[in-house]
Amino acid sequence: MSKPTTNYVDGEWRGSETGETIEVRNPANPDEVVATYPRSDKRDAAAAVDAAATAEAAWRDTPGPERGRILREAGTILDGRKEELTDILVAEEGKARPEAAGEVQRTIDIFHYFAGKASDLAGTRKASSGRDTNLYTRREPVGVAALVTPWNYPIAIPAWKLAPALVSGNTVVLKPASLAPGVVIEVARALDEAGLPDGVLNVVTGPGSTVGDEFITSEGTDLVSFTGSSEVGEMVYEQATGEGKRVQTEMGGKNPTLVTSSADPAEAADIVASGGFGTTGQSCTACSRAVVHEAVHDEFVAELVKRAESIDVGPGHDHEMGPQVSEAELSSTLDYIDVASNEGATLAAGGGVPDGDAVETGHFVEPTVFTEVEPDMRIAQEEVFGPVVGVIEVSDFEEGIAVANDVEYGLSASVVTDDHGEANRFVDAIDAGVVKVNEKTTGLELHVPFGGFKRSSSETWREQGDAGLRFYTIEKTVYDGY
Repeated sequence: MSKPTTNYVDGEWRGSETGETIEVRNPANPDEVVATYPRSDKRDAAAAVDAAATAEAAWRDTPGPERGRILREAGTILDGRKEELTDILVAEEGKARPEAAGEVQRTIDIFHYFAGKASDLAGTRKASSGRDTNLYTRREPVGVAALVTPWNYPIAIPAWKLAPALVSGNTVVLKPASLAPGVVIEVARALDEAGLPDGVLNVVTGPGSTVGDEFITSEGTDLVSFTGSSEVGEMVYEQATGEGKRVQTEMGGKNPTLVTSSADPAEAADIVASGGFGTTGQSCTACSRAVVHEAVHDEFVAELVKRAESIDVGPGHDHEMGPQVSEAELSSTLDYIDVASNEGATLAAGGGVPDGDAVETGHFVEPTVFTEVEPDMRIAQEEVFGPVVGVIEVSDFEEGIAVANDVEYGLSASVVTDDHGEANRFVDAIDAGVVKVNEKTTGLELHVPFGGFKRSSSETWREQGDAGLRFYTIEKTVYDGY
């Protein structure tokens, strides 16, 4: 397994000014140190910003198809290293291997997709009211992009920010999450090998309070893209907009699946279990609330409990559900389970740490189901970020919609129904940026916009596809009277 130990700044692999390091431990076996990375500070971050600013003009002037060629080559290099990247992701973040492999493949697909978009960034020609004027628009890069990315999708989320930023001509400074930075370092390595010019991408590991803060507030950065908690994201938004920067934030979720009276309870349980327990519930789009019509409630609960109890929990390399990423995340999930019980919810499945030699030392938790959850309980209102689903019983479709919308978040939502009219009403009425019919709340196509409502997003700019390119470009209108 590759164990990179340096930052990537101005085309060089270098240590930090502090000389200090961060240990990344295997969440399935915390005694195992997977790798060490620089514990960088503001000096390292400032050097990265300086390098990106210096490289900006030349990269801006590089033809789009050439930028695309480099991204395509980097994607091909990553494709040849899928097994290695998957190993790093499982060891650092803890994902089950099929989930980790899928995330790596998504990253490759993102690079190839945006490489293909590189030739479509020239703008549009418009009809002029004057006979002797050519009227057209140009799409140009904004400048230096500061990217701050999370640990739960440690390669896919950096990729869907990085690829459109680079292909549209911006230079980049990137701070990966300290819990799982290895795969981002490998992305930088692939881009370097593909011929990316020095300074165009700079990756610095270290705390958000130093590296991230410098990236966000520096006069040398022009736009900021952040994914993480709502509490931190709202501070980032305030900081960056206060500096006059273009800002995109994607944050938390409390995502519902509405199960209507026409739904098949077994199918609905499959959908909720996949959305709620997949990736150990550590996804901003994970289903944490099943809002269920009383006519199918009891049968749905029985089916969901059956699925929760059948999940094989253990180290990600050979089990269905891996550990939580850290002791702190596990502790938070167990605290929420205690809160739910104390508030009067009924524990129907899980609720503790699993038994067995394979899970003896890691940050493991059982897939958990609560019933008799009231909409105002904390378990129904606050993001847990673990494999915990609360079931809320409702008497009709309208009450279900009201309960689904009665939270501060609005990222992803789904409905399970056999009535197309109900599906259409749900799409119209739900307050969420991603809406699914008879599908789980998790899982995204890479070529369509992604973002949320309310506290799930700054509600400014969407990510992915053409929407992602719009964030990283600015339009110039040209009146050519020649």
